[in-house]
Amino acid sequence: MTSLSVETLAADAAEPITSAGNAQLGIAVLAGIAVIVLLITKFKMHAFLALTIGSLALGAFAGAPLAATIKSFSTGLGNTVAGVGVLIALGAILGKLLADSGGADQIVDTILAKTGKRAMPWAMVLIASVIGLPLFFEVGIVLLIPVVLMVAKRGNYSLMRIGIPALAGLSVMHGLIPPHPGPLVAIDAVGANLGVTLALGLVVAVPTVIIAGPVFSKYAARWVDIQPPENMIPARPSEDLEKRPSFGATVATILLPVVLMLVKALVDIVVDDPENGVQKVTDVIGSPLIALLAAVIVGMFTLGRAAGFTKERLSSTVEKSLAPIAGILLIVGAGGGFKQTLIDIGVGQMILDFSKSWSIPALLLGWLIAVAIRLATGSATVATISAAGLVAPLAEGMSTGEVSLLVLAIGAGSLFFSHVNDAGFWLVKEYFGMDVGQTIKTWSVMETIISVVGIVFVLLLSLVL
Repeated sequence: MTSLSVETLAADAAEPITSAGNAQLGIAVLAGIAVIVLLITKFKMHAFLALTIGSLALGAFAGAPLAATIKSFSTGLGNTVAGVGVLIALGAILGKLLADSGGADQIVDTILAKTGKRAMPWAMVLIASVIGLPLFFEVGIVLLIPVVLMVAKRGNYSLMRIGIPALAGLSVMHGLIPPHPGPLVAIDAVGANLGVTLALGLVVAVPTVIIAGPVFSKYAARWVDIQPPENMIPARPSEDLEKRPSFGATVATILLPVVLMLVKALVDIVVDDPENGVQKVTDVIGSPLIALLAAVIVGMFTLGRAAGFTKERLSSTVEKSLAPIAGILLIVGAGGGFKQTLIDIGVGQMILDFSKSWSIPALLLGWLIAVAIRLATGSATVATISAAGLVAPLAEGMSTGEVSLLVLAIGAGSLFFSHVNDAGFWLVKEYFGMDVGQTIKTWSVMETIISVVGIVFVLLLSLVL
């Protein structure tokens, strides 16, 4: 996305709203993050309110005027929602169409029907990765859990042998691949090219999901050998439908925005001439807004109408898809406000000075910051937003590929060791019928593997870009 580049943010914050030195700014940042962590973990406050209060605390600790802090927060919130909010909404609509039309079930059933017993964990990775592209993590879990439980029971598999690959596919998509909210906000914050980030994200995601999914599931199944809980197998959406969209049409619809954005990135690299007619066309159709909008419109026919939805049913599906994302939009927006406050009080120069004096590579620094915030708050989205705001100044002078790798490093860090302060931890625990110890040995370790393997491949890519 280019609507809110880091250069624009830097220009807006040319004069910091406080004259505090690096020591005071460092204390202010730690105190602001501590306030957010405390409110989320100790007082169970909603992340939107915690980020809002934390932003005000950040400005206060840095010695900035309250009015200037409020202005910075409001500006950041508005710019972030304007840049990312519509994309999140379009992604939610496409995901709801996929779920309600039975398209997701069609993908699952088709792949499973053609898969042998030994290849089943790999099939679960493929299913979760494809379905996870347009869906939020929690929605993906709700869609896939019935399939995971039924396959495990029907094929007499260890639940971990089937469940871990599916969870790995969903989690990798959530942390590394746009149009998920975290990667989108990070792209926005550091001024990365979305198409290049998507392409490099896929390069990192493939080996990461293989290692954390099918490979690790062999060990997870030995550590925690449990059977699927009978009471957790819910009905699937397509059971109430007379017909479902075809497999080919469903996959094509899901991949449409990805293909359009990748085509734009490829043309930008090969042609590299803003006045070229082909590049002008791909710049339009490959923009995230147009690509996702095209997929939604196409999906109304290939998914909704193919499932027999009336105009009224389509309208209702779209309406129902938007309500659940209100909280996500507010969190993302408040995260943007926190990020802008960080920039405006002059944290950028402090981070630059810090990275130079300690000689920490920018990619590793972004990962470490995201890891720390993830461990403290439990939220991958909050970790991504906060880390992106802190390291955004490091993107200055980087090449297009390096900036995209910075986004992926932050995304990988945001997935590190999910534990008891993460809603996803409890979701997986309850659906799979595990106790806390079993969930840590499987889900938490899997998330850590994704994070570590992800940053390793990001650093390897940085050597050749």
